[in-house]
Order: sequence, then structure tokens, then C-alpha cells
Amino acid sequence: MSQQHSAAPAPTASAVATVGRRRDWWRDAVIYQVYPRSFADSNGDGMGDLEGVRTRLPYLRDLGVDAVWLSPFYASPQADAGYDVADYRAVDPMFGTLLDADALIRDAHQLGLRIIVDLVPNHSSDQHEWFKRAVAEGPGSPLRDRYHFRPGKGVNGELPPNDWESIFGGPAWTRLPDGEWYLHLFAPEQPDFNWEHPAVGDEFRSILRFWLDMGVDGFRIDVAHGMVKAEGLPDLGSHEQLKLLGNDVMPFFDQDGVHEIYRQWRLVLDEYSDKRGPEGPSSEGRWWETGGRIFVAEAWTPTVERTANYVRPDELHQAFNFQYLSAAWDADELRAVVDRTLESMRPVGAPATWVLSNHDVTRHATRFANPPGLGTQIRLAGDRELGLRRARAATLLMLALPGSAYLYQGEELGLPDVVDLPDEVRQDPAYFRGAGQDGFRDGCRVPIPWTRTGSSYGFGDGGSWLPQPEGWGELSVAAQTGVPGSTLELYRTALAVRRERPDLGPGDSVEWLKAPEGVLAFRRGEFVCVANTTGESVTAPVRGRVLLASGEVSEADGEVKVPADTTVWWATD
Repeated sequence: MSQQHSAAPAPTASAVATVGRRRDWWRDAVIYQVYPRSFADSNGDGMGDLEGVRTRLPYLRDLGVDAVWLSPFYASPQADAGYDVADYRAVDPMFGTLLDADALIRDAHQLGLRIIVDLVPNHSSDQHEWFKRAVAEGPGSPLRDRYHFRPGKGVNGELPPNDWESIFGGPAWTRLPDGEWYLHLFAPEQPDFNWEHPAVGDEFRSILRFWLDMGVDGFRIDVAHGMVKAEGLPDLGSHEQLKLLGNDVMPFFDQDGVHEIYRQWRLVLDEYSDKRGPEGPSSEGRWWETGGRIFVAEAWTPTVERTANYVRPDELHQAFNFQYLSAAWDADELRAVVDRTLESMRPVGAPATWVLSNHDVTRHATRFANPPGLGTQIRLAGDRELGLRRARAATLLMLALPGSAYLYQGEELGLPDVVDLPDEVRQDPAYFRGAGQDGFRDGCRVPIPWTRTGSSYGFGDGGSWLPQPEGWGELSVAAQTGVPGSTLELYRTALAVRRERPDLGPGDSVEWLKAPEGVLAFRRGEFVCVANTTGESVTAPVRGRVLLASGEVSEADGEVKVPADTTVWWATD
């Protein structure tokens, strides 16, 4: 017979808050990434904003997540979607004001949600006051020491100081009219800070305190593997540098010196984490201080072993697991990544993290719709039905693993990448610079749908900054809410089950079970997860009560058939 598994009731705010008060809440937290410009628009200008996020916080509470990570909303010329920061202590007017940020943080805490904000320490905007003054004052200005200014090579200094390439394509150096060059590992509008200069470290410790005083619960550190460059800025000597990213140690990434910066930052964070508030929510909303503040590293490293260096006990708390995100929907490859991740994190006592999508990569519903080996930025729709089936299965697998999980806005709706955006509407800076990243990140940044109808499917009253596809409304929150088997209800149920079962969440190991080829099966206490990555149905190698399945499973003669590309959760108690 077929089994349908309906959604469990959403946890109440008090239940969420109770869980959130645990010490080391981050060891098994489910953290939801909000890309503010694409989440909800409160004023009808076509651009999402902080007030829009605030009004949708109850939806995130009911979804069952523990924390919300906000991509940058700081004052910025928006040359790279806010990752070019002009003022780290101000909100860009397109997103609102500091009062809006304060209201969002307070409301989130009242709902039992924590707030993590992005921090961009590798580079600033070229409109940052430091850089503008450094340029205006010319060669010899002390402010130029806070960035990487150098004379060029060649007879007249007409060649860049070294052979480094920008991640977005082209040289990593731009020459000013006065003859000096400055380093930018990303867009020319994003000059790299010189972290050897003490003023840079002083400034960022002050920025940390500013936002901690505002009440944020942590920071996601952009390009956490950057900041420190090899002494002397040596040539790399390769003409295909971008192919080496994430596969080798580079003179500008993953240098050992970054770890001293994080040890200093950890001292600041621990001052705030050691504060104590009353047990439970109060009129002042101080309950979250009992659970600690955290750092999360975006660190692209060659191996998970090197990633573990960032989460040693006196440094950061979590680091994104990009090896897992990059893994194909293949049982052997997934098991190898899981084993290596858990083995690497165990010695440093840090939790593993698991992530399938974010604002920089093709959504996993589209990535899994295509053959493996195409990378993490794809411009092909692939097989939509296959991609969604695998995405749902991959999500249940991820949420069953020990540690913390990250969700990207809209994945709970099963959204695909929008792969057919007209070139003239694209805004990814990498798209306009040849030989860099593929530049197709706009496809995962299209504003999400909330309603079946309307000028922007409930995103706002004034359209959307990137065009939404026809039919987007049928994937909306309204279209899926309360519908058995919908992807949204699958996520809600999975997060509720994960919260209720003590054998899910924190931990540093799994017990692998014997399973047919192409099938992953593991036990955690009295919980068993089976993921069939093959194209054929298999007989489940366990007995017990089915808790949840990403697809429709069938039982006959005491056996459970797990369909192709399906994950099932069992209780064996």
C-alpha cells in the first residue's frame, strides 16, 4: 500500500525559543539564508528590503528554522550586490535604515529566531571613505597602506605588479591615473584591505562590537580564506589560475596568517557570548544571550582538513562544507564526503555543516537535473522532474546528518534556477568580465514567489528587480501550504521531526548499514536514513516505522520499496 506523510504541526515560538536557549545551539542549528533584495519588498520599488524580511519572519518561524542569515544590506554602490561595502555601520537606503535593522532583530528574537549578518572583511567598496581619501591624496599617502597599492612593472610601470587574476576575470590589478596600481581579487570596485596594517584590524573589531551591540547573534564571514596575502605578493606562475581555486593553496587564499585574525575576533565574540540573560523570553528579549554568538566561515579550501583549521576551539564556530555542496548525487561520492567531513571536524570539536544551495551557485533542484561534472554554475534547465525528485531526496539526507544545516531561500519551494534570463537584465558582475566565473549567479537570485497571482507573485507591489518566470505562482508559498506531498510541507515536516527526535541534530558520527549498490543507509540511535541515489527501486534494508519520505514509498509482504532518487526516514524504536 502507498503511504502519504502529512506535515507535522509547526513548532510554536516558545518551543523554538526553548531549543534556542541551549548552550552551543549552533551545533545542530538549521540556518536559513535570506538574500534581502529577493525575499520580500515592502515599499513596491521592486527591490526586497529589511522591512519585507521582518514581515515574513513568522513564515520562517513556522518553517521551523533556528536562525536567519542575512546577506549584506550595508551602504554600498551595489557593484557586486552589496559585497562592496562603503559603510559597515550603515544600512543602504534601498534596504531601509538602522531602525529597520533594529526592528528586524528585535522581532526575530521575540519569535525565537536568531539573526546572523554577513561581514565582508577581505575588501571594501572603492567608495569607502578610506579608499577615496587614499586615491585623492596620491602616492605616499599613509591611507594607501591600508590597501595594497604598488608601482607597476615594466619600463614605465605599465604592467601589473604581479600575475594574479581576479576571481571575476581579468587582472587582479587596476592602475590609477597617478601611475600606481591597487589589488582587487574581485571586481575593480572592490579593493582588497591590507590586513598587515593595524588600523584594519582595529576597525573590524569595532565593527563587530557595533553589530553585537545591535543584538545580532553571529556573523557569516565572506571570503574568510582571504584577507592575508603571501609575503611579497609573489607571482602565481599559472595561466589558468581560476581552475586552481578550491583545489590548491594560493598566495592570496587560505594563508596561515588568517587564523591569528580569527583568534583575536573570537576574544571579542566571547565577551558577548559570556553575557547572561534571564532564562526564557522576556519583555527585553534577552533570552538569546544564554546561547552564545557565533562566527561562520565562507572558506573555500583544497580539502576539508584545511577547512577544519578555521574551526579550532579558539577560532570560528562553523565553516561551510563546499565539498558536500559540490558532490554529485552519487552514493559513493556522498559517503566519502560525509566520512571525510566528520573525521576532519572531530579532532577540533567543531560540528559538521551541510549545504546544498546558496546565492552563488545553481540551485540544487537544477544542478541535480543535469549530468554531473558541469560545476556549480549551470545554464541548462535539465530534467526538471528528475532534478526536483533528487533535490527533495538530497534535502532529507542532509537534514539527517549530524551537525548544522543551511537552507537557501526558496529551496523549500523546490525552486529551480531561472536559466533563461535575458542577457540584458543580468546584474552579476562576473557576467560582464570575460574568463572569470561563469556569471550566471542571477539565476538563483530571482525573487521568490509568495502568492499564485500578482505583479510579482506576492514579492511586492511594484514588480521585481529580476524577472520571474511564467508559472512561478504555482511554486509559491500559497500554492504549496497545506498541500500533502508539496516540497514546502516536506521541509516543514522534516524540520519538525528533526527537532523532536533526540537522535537527530548534534553528533560527530554515523553508523553505516549494509545497503545495495547506489544506496546510502545509516543509523543514528533509533533513527535510520536510507537514500536511494539510483534510477531503480530498491528494497529497504531496515524495518520499523516510516517517519517521512521524499517520495511515495510502498509496503508489501513486510517489505518497503524505496523508489529511485528517494530518501526515507525510519524510527526503529
